[in-house]
Amino acid sequence: MIFLKLGGSLITDKKQPQTPRLDVIHRIASEIAEAFQSTPNMRLLLGHGSGSFGHFVADKFGTQLGASSQEEWHGFAQVWAAANQLNRMVVDSLLNIGLPVVSFPPSASAISRNNAIEKLAIEPIRYTLDAGLIPIVQGDVAFDIKQGSTIISTEQVFEYLAPTLKPHLVLLAGIEAGVYQDYPTCEKIIDHITEANSQDFSIEASAAPDVTGGMATKVQQALSLCRLVEDLEVRIFSGERMGTIRQALHGTAVGTLLTSISKSTESPS
Repeated sequence: MIFLKLGGSLITDKKQPQTPRLDVIHRIASEIAEAFQSTPNMRLLLGHGSGSFGHFVADKFGTQLGASSQEEWHGFAQVWAAANQLNRMVVDSLLNIGLPVVSFPPSASAISRNNAIEKLAIEPIRYTLDAGLIPIVQGDVAFDIKQGSTIISTEQVFEYLAPTLKPHLVLLAGIEAGVYQDYPTCEKIIDHITEANSQDFSIEASAAPDVTGGMATKVQQALSLCRLVEDLEVRIFSGERMGTIRQALHGTAVGTLLTSISKSTESPS
């Protein structure tokens, strides 16, 4: 079982509102199709970030901080619409290349409490996988019991699904080659991060608007995933170079490896 996330920074220009990178989306769809069709019985769950579609609107209305006024709820609807617009582009590209994808937007079933997912419908996703199809989730708005509204990231959805679906590999594809030890100079990539050594590095947030926290949050969420599933490997890497996502789906070591403490003495390869 593999989880693959296409980061918002990869499939959109996060510095320009509602700007998809359609050529990248189509190229990645082809790579996923090649890997999926050449690997019998591959169980794959896809996810993607909201990028310049959801983050700019969410930041404008403070959707991740809650909603109570009519203006804030109208903002909630606008964030949903923006996220759904990008999801449609991604899904259409995957369908057009022949991949049997079915979209499960978290806003349709997720309920959160203080920004943490409390409930989300898993059973339809399990049936989708059992049928040999590919479910796809996304960063999305959600109703929150305590504050009205929130934004949940794809990593949060992965974290909720992981204990049930038990992936052996989680791939987080963005534009950065890995997790940098020296951001923003970006010359030294960290090969292997565990809970034991994560405090040894200073990992910064994102330069572009990202209401879900940027790289520092992604690293912590990846380590949380590793605690939930035994022997799980998470890789943070760049999907910019042609073929890298296909290679990663086939098990090639790319980017920064994240594992649990129990694997901290093992080779990152």
